[in-house]
This record gives sequence, structure tokens and C-alpha cells, in this order.
Amino acid sequence: MLNNQDKKYLRGLAQNLSPLVQIGKSGLSMNVYDTLDTALEAHELVKVNLLKTVPLETREAAIECAANTHAEVVHIVGRTFILYRRSKENKLGLKK
Repeated sequence: MLNNQDKKYLRGLAQNLSPLVQIGKSGLSMNVYDTLDTALEAHELVKVNLLKTVPLETREAAIECAANTHAEVVHIVGRTFILYRRSKENKLGLKK
């Protein structure tokens, strides 16, 4: 569970990131979850963008993606959200 200080730190890091995953009109599928899982293991911090054709609300999609990838939602802004999951190497150096 991330505390507010960790979330603030992660939001600062994510500010310069480009979205690695885009969710389109087909919505959430196993392919999206697999892509997110791979991206989270490689980067720990992933920015996701929802296109206008997505049949879901941003908050709903963020919670669903976080639950299926065992990640945590760091921040939601507009049609973009940020997910964090500690990798085995703990690249960002956050404490447990």
C-alpha cells in the first residue's frame, strides 16, 4: 500500500513519462492486462491513456487494471491514469 508521500514522489516521476499503453474501443481484454503486466515488470511505473472510444470511465478502467495486474493506482487525471507495481529488482527504490 502506497502512502501519500510515495504517491507524490511517483506522480513527479510519471509527469515526464509518455503513455506506454493505450486502451481503445475494444476496452479491457486479456491482451491489455498482459501488456500492462509486462510493462509493470519492466518499468514499475506505467502511464495508461484511454482513447475517447472506450466504453468505460477512467476510474473504473484504472481500478479494473490495477486489480487484474496486482498494481496500485497512483493518480487519475482526465483520461490518463498511472499504475505502480514493485518489480523484483525494485528499480525505483521505494520501501515496503
